[in-house]
Amino acid sequence: MLTKGINLINFKKKYKYQITKKKLDSVIKENNQVIQSLGKFYKYSFKNKDIKKYKHNNYYRIIGMGGSSLGTKAIYDFLRHKIKKKFYFIDNLNSEFLIDNKKKFTNLIVSKSGNTIETIVNSNVIIKNKDKNIFITEKKNNYLNTLANKLKADVIHHNNFIGGRFSVLSEVGMLPAELMGLKPNNFKRFNYLVKNKNFINNLISSVNSIIYFIKKKKFNSVIINYDEKSESIFKWYQQLVAESLGKKKKGILPIVSNMPRDNHSVMQLYLDGFENNFFTFFYTKDKKSYKLNNNLILKTQNKLKNKKISDISYLQKQATENVFIKKNIPFRSFEIKERNEKTLGELFSFFILETILLAKSLNLNPYDQPAVELIKKETKKLLI
Repeated sequence: MLTKGINLINFKKKYKYQITKKKLDSVIKENNQVIQSLGKFYKYSFKNKDIKKYKHNNYYRIIGMGGSSLGTKAIYDFLRHKIKKKFYFIDNLNSEFLIDNKKKFTNLIVSKSGNTIETIVNSNVIIKNKDKNIFITEKKNNYLNTLANKLKADVIHHNNFIGGRFSVLSEVGMLPAELMGLKPNNFKRFNYLVKNKNFINNLISSVNSIIYFIKKKKFNSVIINYDEKSESIFKWYQQLVAESLGKKKKGILPIVSNMPRDNHSVMQLYLDGFENNFFTFFYTKDKKSYKLNNNLILKTQNKLKNKKISDISYLQKQATENVFIKKNIPFRSFEIKERNEKTLGELFSFFILETILLAKSLNLNPYDQPAVELIKKETKKLLI
């Protein structure tokens, strides 16, 4: 058990390495802006009155790259059953943009630097005169601030000390959550989690296991995901881990594998191929699931009678875990019991803290991404 809403069966073997409760406490006591954003006392740069006029809209577009949109998309997809409004995500360069002249959109244009080329291009193509626009960017002289002034749009300050991949519980994710009709305070579980022994012990155990795997040259973190609505969480996780740890010839390669579809493609390799992987199973218990039509089930598959699709998926997960145990393949398993803001906030906090602790153990700065900046500079040269 990790928390009330999350059951975690951790990696089977326990490894004692560098990370202890004392090390975790030192990270928490750093009290930097990233850590602060996880807690309920973090002060947003917006107030409800600033966005009240946008809450009556039904259609929103998030225009942003990487951490400027991934966390928000994770929130939207995981909690869509609670959200009555429609959100679209423009998070790549594409010749087919979402342009609909019949709907009135509120656009949220998000970029910490305010100079992200893809966000500038997408905004240029998508934004129309009748649209309402909110810009989330740093308070400095940048392209998006200039554009916002030209459009007479509202500008929300993007915290200068929180990089995109760590920003989901700051303005970047919580302002859209507010517009979705969700309660941002419910995501803020950090103050409770740091006092929860189960959470702390499992976090430390997970980190030490992963350090052991890295030492054994197991560099691939494979997510075995049985919940389609959680795929975006692991796209967010993918950036968090790859960009925070992929430095100085070190790192972990996060791979998202969606089940049961991938049983029929890459599972053969996972079970019988090279052994440089460790795995995270992820399953969410949903109350609503389609039930199979008993009248159309043939006798050869009688065991399918009275089953729901979620039942089949869960049994396949159990079967796969059993095979992993028999083959001595390292894995941990998350089972989500409650699909709500609290649970998602706890997952965000767990993976953010885990990543920061892993970076500290590898003597890396988790908060920068120097190599990516080289591509941005090279692109600007070629545009001249």
